[in-house]
Amino acid sequence: MAALNPVPSRGEDEVFDPVSTWVGWQRYVDNAPGDRSADDSGWSREQRLDYHSEFVVVGTAAMKRVSLELQKMLLVNRSHRGTARRGLIVSGPPSTGKTTMLMELGRIFELSDRRRHPGVKDRLPVAFVCVPPASTPKMLVSEFARFLGVPVLRRMNQAQITDSVCATLGELRTQLVLVDDIHLLDTRTRSGAETSDQIKHLGERIAATFIYAGVDVDASPLLVGPRGQQLAGRFKLLRNDPLPYGTEAQRQMWLELVTDLESALRLRHHRPGTLARLAPYLHRRTGGVIGSLSHLIREAAITTITDNGERITKKLLDGIELDIRAQQQLLATAPTRRSSTGRAGRNR
Repeated sequence: MAALNPVPSRGEDEVFDPVSTWVGWQRYVDNAPGDRSADDSGWSREQRLDYHSEFVVVGTAAMKRVSLELQKMLLVNRSHRGTARRGLIVSGPPSTGKTTMLMELGRIFELSDRRRHPGVKDRLPVAFVCVPPASTPKMLVSEFARFLGVPVLRRMNQAQITDSVCATLGELRTQLVLVDDIHLLDTRTRSGAETSDQIKHLGERIAATFIYAGVDVDASPLLVGPRGQQLAGRFKLLRNDPLPYGTEAQRQMWLELVTDLESALRLRHHRPGTLARLAPYLHRRTGGVIGSLSHLIREAAITTITDNGERITKKLLDGIELDIRAQQQLLATAPTRRSSTGRAGRNR
């Protein structure tokens, strides 16, 4: 396999291909974000900005748990000849890393498949699609066709597109199908119910294991009614929640995550251990949400590179505004301070 490019720099004329296309997915698999083993001594300023823009993907307890469940599910489905294959649903609040987890598991699986089949070109072990908003069955299966590069002609109906997609995935020996934003399917509506039927139909015709990911799927309309119950009977749901900070074990887990991210920084004057010492502060700022933590550290790194400081400090972190959800979480958990007016009022 060709050497990975640790610091891909996107040119102004380069076409953006999302991971929900074959080209974009292969580019993601071939270029692991933030290769921390690379020698950065000769990197330019722009290369270091690119590196921190993508940054690393760190392993978490939730990712390890889902990975283990996936390995077992692949074995359960390996020789299954019926229609009711088993699958996984990764659910949790926004920004907890569900999509990142899905992509990283798919990347690891595809690289493993390449090692087992060296030099084989006509294989596509992983397919990645996103459920479009207000999806219809034809829209959903067209997303599969778009990923595969299968042409969809205007005169083609849903059944014809489905046949083409299933045949192509079969020929390419696809074993893992990743479907993101599954919470957008509302089985209480006609189009949502029909799209749910369509995705079930694909699962029965494609000899692959399906993993869905979405926001709070267990509380969404996806699992409501007879269709939802049928889905619930075939899929195991795994939660990916913000990391808690109550027990010593939980605090140690958070510290290891922060330390892992800090070790991946490529800043000229950063003092190692700074972020580790700020672990309690970082948890308060982000509410234990991995997406918010990653954004905070990435933006701080990029800010200090552009300011020529090349080190992250608490003052710098204090000046960075996070996403609205993280800001609201911080305000909700901030201790209430009694004003002097309030105290005077009670003493009257």
